[in-house]
Order: sequence, then structure tokens, then C-alpha cells
Amino acid sequence: MDISIIFKIAVVGIIVTIICQVLKKSDRDDIATLVSLVGLILVLTVVISMIADLFSQIRQLFDLF
Repeated sequence: MDISIIFKIAVVGIIVTIICQVLKKSDRDDIATLVSLVGLILVLTVVISMIADLFSQIRQLFDLF
């Protein structure tokens, strides 16, 4: 695990927040909601892949399966 992954997640969060604020100010609440959902899905895919790697390393460490 690298510290750069945390920064990438933070950058995605900052960009999504800025885009959502701009869209809400221009009365595009529906698109702002979609943007925040897409940002959440992006971050969740990164986190889920990291968790899958963690479990595979734990299996290798304890010689499971």
C-alpha cells in the first residue's frame, strides 16, 4: 500500500466536491447527485481492489486455500 493512493482518493473527493458545488449553484441538483455517485463508485472500486489484495496477501501469509 502506498501513500499516493490516499492522495488520489483525496483528489477525487476534492474534484467531485467542487463540481457538485458549481452544479448546485447553477440549479443542476440532479446532475450534481450523479457526479457524486460516480465519484463514490470510483473510490469504492479502488478500495475494494485494495481489500482484495489484502485478503490475497493474508491467504499467502498463512498458506490458506
